[in-house]
Amino acid sequence: MFEDVTAAPPDAILGLTDAFRRDSNPNKVNLGVGVYKDDTGHTPILSAVKKAEQRLCDTQDTKSYMPINGAPAYGKAVQALLFGSDHEVVQSGRACTAHTPGGTGALRVGGDFLKKLNPDASLWVSSPTWANHKGVFTAAGFTIKDYPYYDKASKTLDFDAMLESLKAVPAGDVVLLHVCCHNPTGVDPSEEQWAAIAEAAAVGGWTPFLDFAYQGFGVSIEADRTPIRLMLEQVSEVLIASSFSKNVGLYQDRTGALTIVAADTEQAAAAFSHVKATIRVNYSNPPAHGGWIVSTIMEDEALRAEWEAELASMRVRIHEVRQQLVAGLAAQGVDIDFSFITTQNGMFSFSGLSDDQVAFLRDEKGIYIVKGGRINVAGITSANIDYLCVSLAEALGR
Repeated sequence: MFEDVTAAPPDAILGLTDAFRRDSNPNKVNLGVGVYKDDTGHTPILSAVKKAEQRLCDTQDTKSYMPINGAPAYGKAVQALLFGSDHEVVQSGRACTAHTPGGTGALRVGGDFLKKLNPDASLWVSSPTWANHKGVFTAAGFTIKDYPYYDKASKTLDFDAMLESLKAVPAGDVVLLHVCCHNPTGVDPSEEQWAAIAEAAAVGGWTPFLDFAYQGFGVSIEADRTPIRLMLEQVSEVLIASSFSKNVGLYQDRTGALTIVAADTEQAAAAFSHVKATIRVNYSNPPAHGGWIVSTIMEDEALRAEWEAELASMRVRIHEVRQQLVAGLAAQGVDIDFSFITTQNGMFSFSGLSDDQVAFLRDEKGIYIVKGGRINVAGITSANIDYLCVSLAEALGR
């Protein structure tokens, strides 16, 4: 069976980390993979997580299977974060949540579910989008189409072209939208623009699939969910893939959720039965540990406050690093205006570097950046920023 099999190409992002590990350059810097790092270059376990885990160790008395959709307490915690516990969709019960293996698992379950409901639908993604989006939804059987998003010349959102394209999406198709901290550009629509996007969905009859991997990394927990609330003011059916990898630091625990919102509770229950059937033939039951951590933190007032403070600290550090990077490039005499980096949200920035410059930085300087110029700003530390700015100035001057 395997005699004539050739090796698959390395993953565009995770493959960079493998190359980084093999690099012997003592000054090497990994700005590729989307993982938060503190100023020492370490991805920490949050203090609130440690305390929740200790509580679980002391009180947990079984490792029996979880329900197909996970624990009810987890679903309740997810919905409170996504909508606010007072939101109508929560109070009415027309939202249903499944605990999934990370945000990627939520995307794939949602893709399989939607493909089953409407086999002829196409799925639309922003240009550019996260490198794995097209792979996930192609594997689910979708034809992938692009809508305009980023204007390389102005380094801003090309909203007019985006909205024009979304207005032309056929009814029944699915449109994937990044709720905040757009990956890879860091550029997000304004509230007014989100309202216009929601109107396009309502008028056009296409299904919004919202990818919400970075809640709390943009402005705040509450502000970052505003696009969801704006969408629900005009659209009755929405899917949301969310993740606790970044904002709770549960990268290796693969803790995410797929939430569906329907027009009423009866429709929600019927649709969710198909979500559970999709899960059953995929991974059957979710991994419990990360979900218990999340629900433990969210149900305890002191742990919740501690987590929110730690999340705010991560968000503030990322904003400060953006400012330091722009100042550092200016100090190196770079005459290109990089101030756009300070207006972007989340861990990522579309730097404007060409693929040739990215290759030079990797091969000559040991600086690893995703092809296309996406930088993980959180990988910049006080120990590597000077070397990074000098190297970037050299690459830009070639």
